[in-house]
Amino acid sequence: MDQSQQRTITAPSSSRSYQFHPARPKIIDLFNLYLGRGSRQKSDEPVRDPPNKSQKRVHAPSRDLPPGNEQFIVDFEQLQIQFNDPDQLRAITESVLVTMVLQCSNHAPRAEFLLFALRALFRIGYVNWDTFLPSLLSSVSAAESSLNQAASSSQSLAPVGIGSPGPSGNEPVTPLAKDSTAMRSSQRVRAAAINSLRQISCKIILIGVEFSLKPITHAEIFQQMMNWLVNWDMREMGGTEKSLAEWLRSCLEVIWLLVDEEGKSRIPFYELLRSGLQFIEKAPDDDEGLFTLVMEIHRRRDAMAMHMLMLDQHLHCPTFGTHRISSQTPANVSVEAVAHLRYSPITYPSVLGEPLCGEDLAMSIPQGSLDWERAVRCIRHAIRTTPSPDWWKRVLVVAPLYRPSAQAGPIPGAVFTSDMICEAIIDRIVELLKLTNSDANCWQEWLVFSDIFFFLIKSGCTDFVDFIDKLVLRLNGEDNHILRTNHVTWLLAQIIRVELVMTALNSDLKKVETTRKILSFHREDRTDPNNPQSVLLDFVSSCQNLRIWSLSATTRAYLNNDQLLKGKQIDEWWRSKGERMMDYMNLDDRSIGMFWVVSYTMAQPACETVIKWLSSAGMAELPGLQPNERVMMMQEVTPLPMSLLSGFSMNLCLKLALQMEEALFVSQVVPSIAMVETYTRLLLISPHSMFRSHFSQLAQRNASLLSKPGVTLLVLEILNYRLLPLYRYQGKSKTLMYDVTKIISALKAKRGDHRIFRLAENLCMNLILSLRDFFSVKREGKGPTEFTETLNRITIMTLAITIKTRGIADADHLVYLQTMLEQILATSQHTWSEKTLRHFPSLLREALTGRVDKRGLSIQAWQQAETTVINQCTQLLSPSAEPAYVMTYLSHSFPQHRQYLCAGACMLMQGHPDKVNSANLARVLREVSPEEVTANIYTLVDVLLHKVHVDLQRGHNIKEILDKHDANLAFFFWTHEMLPLDIFILALIDRDDDPHALIIAKILLERPELMQRINMYCANRGPPEHWLFTQVFKRNELQKALGNHLSWKDRYPTFFDDIAARLLPVIPLVVYRLIENNAMDTADKILTAYSHFLAYHPLRFTFVRDILAYFYGHLPGQLVVKILRVLGLSKIPFSESFPQYISNPSSPTCPPLDYFATLLLNLVNNVIPPLSSSSSNCSSRSGSMADMLNSSARSLHGKTPGASQPGQANASEGQKAFYQIQDPGTYTQLVLETAVIEILSLPVSASQIVSSLVQIIVNIQSTLIQSGNGFHGAANGVGQGSVLPTSPSGGSTDSMSASRSTSCMNTASFVSRSGYTCQQLSCLLIQACGLLLAQLPPDFHTQLYMEASRVIRETWWLTDGKRSQGELDSAVGYALMDPTWAAQDNTSTAIGNIVALLHAFFSNLPQEWLDGTHLIIKNLRPVTSVAMLRVVFRIMGPLLPRLANTHALFNKTLALLLSTMVDVFGKNSQTQVPVEASQIADLIDFLHHVVHYEGQGGAVQSISKPRPDILALIGRAADSLRPDVQHLLSHLRTDPNTSIYAAAHQNTAKTNTS
Repeated sequence: MDQSQQRTITAPSSSRSYQFHPARPKIIDLFNLYLGRGSRQKSDEPVRDPPNKSQKRVHAPSRDLPPGNEQFIVDFEQLQIQFNDPDQLRAITESVLVTMVLQCSNHAPRAEFLLFALRALFRIGYVNWDTFLPSLLSSVSAAESSLNQAASSSQSLAPVGIGSPGPSGNEPVTPLAKDSTAMRSSQRVRAAAINSLRQISCKIILIGVEFSLKPITHAEIFQQMMNWLVNWDMREMGGTEKSLAEWLRSCLEVIWLLVDEEGKSRIPFYELLRSGLQFIEKAPDDDEGLFTLVMEIHRRRDAMAMHMLMLDQHLHCPTFGTHRISSQTPANVSVEAVAHLRYSPITYPSVLGEPLCGEDLAMSIPQGSLDWERAVRCIRHAIRTTPSPDWWKRVLVVAPLYRPSAQAGPIPGAVFTSDMICEAIIDRIVELLKLTNSDANCWQEWLVFSDIFFFLIKSGCTDFVDFIDKLVLRLNGEDNHILRTNHVTWLLAQIIRVELVMTALNSDLKKVETTRKILSFHREDRTDPNNPQSVLLDFVSSCQNLRIWSLSATTRAYLNNDQLLKGKQIDEWWRSKGERMMDYMNLDDRSIGMFWVVSYTMAQPACETVIKWLSSAGMAELPGLQPNERVMMMQEVTPLPMSLLSGFSMNLCLKLALQMEEALFVSQVVPSIAMVETYTRLLLISPHSMFRSHFSQLAQRNASLLSKPGVTLLVLEILNYRLLPLYRYQGKSKTLMYDVTKIISALKAKRGDHRIFRLAENLCMNLILSLRDFFSVKREGKGPTEFTETLNRITIMTLAITIKTRGIADADHLVYLQTMLEQILATSQHTWSEKTLRHFPSLLREALTGRVDKRGLSIQAWQQAETTVINQCTQLLSPSAEPAYVMTYLSHSFPQHRQYLCAGACMLMQGHPDKVNSANLARVLREVSPEEVTANIYTLVDVLLHKVHVDLQRGHNIKEILDKHDANLAFFFWTHEMLPLDIFILALIDRDDDPHALIIAKILLERPELMQRINMYCANRGPPEHWLFTQVFKRNELQKALGNHLSWKDRYPTFFDDIAARLLPVIPLVVYRLIENNAMDTADKILTAYSHFLAYHPLRFTFVRDILAYFYGHLPGQLVVKILRVLGLSKIPFSESFPQYISNPSSPTCPPLDYFATLLLNLVNNVIPPLSSSSSNCSSRSGSMADMLNSSARSLHGKTPGASQPGQANASEGQKAFYQIQDPGTYTQLVLETAVIEILSLPVSASQIVSSLVQIIVNIQSTLIQSGNGFHGAANGVGQGSVLPTSPSGGSTDSMSASRSTSCMNTASFVSRSGYTCQQLSCLLIQACGLLLAQLPPDFHTQLYMEASRVIRETWWLTDGKRSQGELDSAVGYALMDPTWAAQDNTSTAIGNIVALLHAFFSNLPQEWLDGTHLIIKNLRPVTSVAMLRVVFRIMGPLLPRLANTHALFNKTLALLLSTMVDVFGKNSQTQVPVEASQIADLIDFLHHVVHYEGQGGAVQSISKPRPDILALIGRAADSLRPDVQHLLSHLRTDPNTSIYAAAHQNTAKTNTS
């Protein structure tokens, strides 16, 4: 209820005009007469203190008895006749009454008379309860405030503080102490008077409430009762215990009268649920009435909150299998601000079921609780799976110790605390130690962890001293047997130079204790003296001791002298071998280990040695320069191998990166490819610790650096051909796109700068195509884009792919989509063909369908300019034309004519390219701006296609026509290399509405010259996994690499750039366009011809996944197989049996349930966060969720049978580093997306696949428990008897018919393969299935909704009309229990499993795709029972909080839920068993709560209220309901005379108007 509506009705007594009205003194005298008060007593004086006992009564004057009460009305009516305005008289009367109540409340006879007078005056119309009661309550509040102020002032004057000794018996009492005692006595008397005032106020309210008051009055009364009860404190209230008890009973009586649902329902009971009354701290313990009310609030609150929470809510946790960030973006947030928003990967449910977050909330969560365990489970999983550093930066908070004083308060949006981070880090250390002790080769896991550990410690997200304390306790406590190696010492040596750590060891008060604890982790490690890791672990304690010795003199006494002396061995080895060690590619294992050790003790000399290695081949002059130019270039050597770089200390890596950046970007010497490659390997090997944004870093170092063409070219090459996946992993692709767009914008109109421009444009293409979530086309979000025409078109295609294959995650993005399209189309003239548009998602298709095709206008413009253009071209391009004419042409021709230069040249050629002056044409194309070259390409395509049509109309043979144009194009692209081929092909395929465009594109792509360039590129480039290349890179000559047009005057050499590599983003788009045009055979041929080339595509895995999803249902099986071969099947963890199901597309068969179950099990083992604190069978903390679930952890490294090469499937293979899986980025993403690719590739329908998955989930518990009996549907089902079970246990098969079970699932050893119990595994398989289905296209979602509806409808006990309502309610309660808990009691049900599956599915679904969920309700209607109604609300209810920021979708979902309520409780509905409206009180409470949540846009607060349009929506639905249900929804209407919420809106509107 809106508190702003409180006290809004102005009390009549506040009007100054009434104070001096002649009727007022007469009314006062009349009341004084009947109250027995003399005229000496001023009626307007405040509540006086009764005389103190010390004041003796001197005399008692005799008074006449007051007249009888029955005479009062007669006297008042006589007084009334004297005044003409009854409204004024009423207002004055009410004002006087309020005053009399304030003064006489503690005098029982007078109070009784006032009650009589109120009733009498109301009967004759001189008391209006709707004005009198608010005025009274306002005055009572004012009196209470004055009492509180007096109490606080008396406390401030008191000479003796709390806990201070009082004056002793022999000390004199001071006058100040006497005054203080008197004040306290007076305070108690005043408190007793206020208590009497409250009691009479309750009595008056009880009288007034019996009459028809306005909703706003009821709201004020209710709020006053809540204020009294919530702030209840007997010690401060005064009065006797009996009087307080009476007052409490009066308050409760008022509340019950207000919320009486069987009566008038003056206030919805929901207001009690959100009042906080159940949390009264100082309530009387023995009051039965209050206890009853509080228990009823708890009961109804819990029932309501259930509808807000998804089943198995405590299991819902990020899997990091998808990069999607579904942050709840606040409305009206700028594009720049969105990039810095905090992200709440989990939320904590409030007592009302609302999702909450915030650091203050996280701090209050007790360790060991379910919420704590879920938070730590999330962090543990993140540490294992290393999600994007961008994710970490959005969720981490700096530990309170390290925050600046200005940021001392709690951080909104935060969901983790430093203690949670600390616990998760320690859990991972313990986990790795146990894995190490099992003789598994897990060095790679330690390396990956050390990278993220360095990142977390440097970020200051956990208190380092506290971390060391807790780590010592853990390793000396329950896990005291596991520290057998020196890995912890090595881990701490990595971070010892971090500033926060150095401060802790150098100046912290606990530095000595912390140092001693760090040293205590040392263990002797001499397992294999010739193994590099063993050598490092053997010497790392010495490295650590040496570093601590140099930090602080106070801690030197605690160092190990043996370890300090051991440091001499490091020095001796360095002097004898290290300094002169040059053959770094052939180092023995001990030398590698010792060099790693040196990187910890002497990082600077080690850094200089590495630089020396990379420059050991010397330098040479850059060839092809003028005599007066002299540029030196480093000669090529072998780049440092990953195996050597991986053991370098983080300190050395950071030094090396800075040193190399100096050599790459600042030095005047052209670096070698080896230097550049080693630099990129350094960044890839530690993506969390080493990443830097290159444009920002270079600008900070020296703003003039990027003005050097060589530096810009090198940076662009590194980004385009080496670090593109790293930027995507970091979440920096959008920022990089904005930076590169600036370069493009600055160069596109600048003459001659083609090389930098085209490289930047190609990088921007790759960046746009790599984006798989919504993005703004401009950093500032306003105005048309700065993209080129090519980039605009690619942006539209990327949007189409993203929306169709991944959905739009956030509702605010839907709002921005139209603006984004306007920004793009403002500078783009393109019109997409109908064949392309039919595959676009409907959102885009509707926005683009109405565009006018301007190709006809383009041809008209050409025809108008053709004569002029041909004349100019004849002068410029005739074989005898002078070279000097080029400058004349450039200075005198118009841009609208220059854009047709290439088209005019084609007209002159007529299939004979030797007819034109190639030198002049090439020079003009170099001298004009890149923008003009692009315009020439687009006009050339239009004119060329137009010429083909003209020639066909003239009767020419199509083959001759195409051969002629092929010769012309060969002149441009192969003979003289005048135009960028990638842009031309993109322009050509975008004209696919012309039947010859794709034919010409195919001819171009199959040209021998191009295939030769592609093969040469692949041969020179080395393997696609460039980080594995251990030989000398070959630098291609500039002209051979880039062609004449791009190289021209440039002399700066290439590193990785090549004209062939520019086609990498183009070929996939060609395949898309061919499939759109049903040219499947051509697409097959292109994929076959370019499959070895596409292996170099930096994001080929994403390409395969997206194209299968984009065209799902349209691809022939043979083409699917060709697309899959792009991946290199041996490197992807496909299921073992997967190839056999796609090998014969002509006779498709649906895989058995075993196949799908194994797929889900693989997700449980590799994607779903483990339930236990360790994946190595280590016991969890007591009280954690893992204990409550009897967790026996599964092995993270245990290989799943049925998976051929599962990345981290076995211990010998170990965890994958980022550089090994750059696309998609993490191993969890790889496993999940591989499962998606498998599903999308199966040659069976979505319906069959979904049916199989649902069949597994519905029967999962009974299947696992009966693991030897197979999966036979209803035949083996439990609970098939004729009697409804108390719990429909075994009902897991109650909806399946034997005829639907066409295949069997052998579950022997299925549970043992997971490491979980049957109960745990069943719940995690449900989570995995929901996650998998959420990644699939909407075709699968539709089938899921249909299948889920069928399972629910066919549940026999839901449709049994003979059962009583009580039996059905009991059954529904059991059926909708969380599967986690139901599985433990063997009471799992089909409905419980299917609802849990839907909830797991919903929680992973992007917001846009939630629109399809309404199909569930539509398929379940008409709902004919309360049991089914509860099922519907349980399914859809938890969605509504998530839709709070999507008003239209929220309205639509709410309307459908209301329609199901009308099905059951409509005026004309006939239910088999009569149902009282009170039996759905929890659903009514839920509707109240969720509309308040949506109105607030988040957690419900005291000021929250529903939106007016929501009230109108519910009001329209309520008109169709039975009167008793309408009654319960009476406040969710727009009528301010019946609804407190509508009245609040009306009152707010009046206040705003005034």
